[in-house]
Amino acid sequence: MSNKIETDTEDEVEASRAPLLEHLAELRTRLIRLVIVLAIGFIACFIFAEPIYNFLLVPFEDAAARVREGDLALELIFTAPLEFFFVKVKLAFFGALILAFPWVAYEVYAFVAPGLYKNEKGAFAPFLLGAPALFVSGMAFVYYFVLPFVMRFALSQEQMGDGNGVSIQLLTRVSDYLNLVTTLILAFGLSFQLPVLLMLLGAAGIVNSKQLVNFWKFALVGIFAFAAFVTPPDPISQLILGSVLMALYGMSIIGVRMVERRPDPDSEDAAA
Repeated sequence: MSNKIETDTEDEVEASRAPLLEHLAELRTRLIRLVIVLAIGFIACFIFAEPIYNFLLVPFEDAAARVREGDLALELIFTAPLEFFFVKVKLAFFGALILAFPWVAYEVYAFVAPGLYKNEKGAFAPFLLGAPALFVSGMAFVYYFVLPFVMRFALSQEQMGDGNGVSIQLLTRVSDYLNLVTTLILAFGLSFQLPVLLMLLGAAGIVNSKQLVNFWKFALVGIFAFAAFVTPPDPISQLILGSVLMALYGMSIIGVRMVERRPDPDSEDAAA
């Protein structure tokens, strides 16, 4: 009898081990695919690194044209022999991450989808599409609004010397400008995921719209603390990000109200 119990136990262990090994093999396959996609994206972005960098300079150029009124040409410098080369490497890697983001979302969904019910798959799919769309929206907001505003403010601190007066002008390093752009894009791109995150929690029944409304004062403090932490050390971008996040928080409350679980009227009547 004891031998039969031991045999059954060993069979159960082997049966549970087989699916685990299958999941690990599938995970390895998907990680290899992601590495390949990232490598292809890196090579493509590195080949076009200079045009991409020049494209990112357009908000800076527009700000300089407005503030300087055409008196001074925009110049960026690098102070180390290989600085611009490593800037292009960093830009290529950053671009590869952005290009691979939809594929990463798909691989995550494809990996967890077999463990979801049909209704859960249908509920998860809109968020799978919404996350990349909101990230791109955050990037566009940075490019068309935040960067021009920040660079106009920075250039407004210049002092143009007339005659014997002292001239103080902004000479930006290529690496410093790329760090500013990537930091702002990541900060706003990830922050724009707030509606997706809260709506997922609402759909799962973890939070509801009433809780979010009551929690708004704590959210205000947390949002501006987060904005101060993730943005460059300037009050302009911090205030912009904090204000945008509060607007997204308000939109999230409406979204959570649409997807949150509501009590079943039949069960309430039965309980009454």
